[in-house]
Amino acid sequence: MICRKSALLLLPLAIGACAPRSGQFTLEGITAVRTACPVIAVPAGTGDITLFNPADSTDQSALDVTATITNLRGDCRDAGEYVQTDLTFDVLARRTDSAAARDVPLRYFVTVVQGGTAVVSKRISGVTVHFDAGQTRASVKGEAVASILRSAASLPPEIKRQLTQRRRAGREDAATDPLSRPAIRAAIQRSTFEALVGFQLTDDQLKYNATR
Repeated sequence: MICRKSALLLLPLAIGACAPRSGQFTLEGITAVRTACPVIAVPAGTGDITLFNPADSTDQSALDVTATITNLRGDCRDAGEYVQTDLTFDVLARRTDSAAARDVPLRYFVTVVQGGTAVVSKRISGVTVHFDAGQTRASVKGEAVASILRSAASLPPEIKRQLTQRRRAGREDAATDPLSRPAIRAAIQRSTFEALVGFQLTDDQLKYNATR
C-alpha cells in the first residue's frame, strides 16, 4: 500500500493500514480527495433539443432541427473568496432542410446546485448555430461560468478534525467510519456543489425528451 498526503481534505473510505507509529492507524491509506470545485454535469433530459416545423407538431415528418450538448469541460480556479469554474462545451446540430443558409438560436442555462437540491444561481445564455447552404450538420462552442462562495463549499473545522483525526488500534472509533455519522454526512452534503449545463427547454420540449 502506498500512503499519500494531500493538502486537500481527505475523506475516509476505510481505515487505512499505513501507520506512522506502531499501533496507530491513519486515514491516509485509502482515501477520497475532496475539493471546493463543483461537480459538472448535464442534467438528464436537458442535453438534447428538438425543433419542429410547425412548432406545435411532434410528428417525424415535421422534424426541423436537433441539437445536443456534448464535451462539457470545467476549468476550476480553487483560490480566493470565490471558487470559479469556467465551463465549455460543444453544441452539435442537424437539420432536415438544407436548401438555404440558416442561423438557429438556442438557449442554454448554467445552474449551481448546493447539496443536490438547493438552486443557488441560474443564468441563461445563448448560442447560434450557423448552417451554410446545402449543409445538414453544424456545430458551435458554448461557454459559461459558475461561481461558488468558498466558505459555503468548505467544511467546518470540527468536521474536518473528526474526519482526519488519528485513530488508535483497538479503540472503538478505529472501527467506526466517520461518514456513518448523520451530522458529518449532512455537513458534507451542504458543502457539495454541482454546476449543471443544459438547454433551456419549454415544458413541451421537456415532455418530448422524457417520452421519446
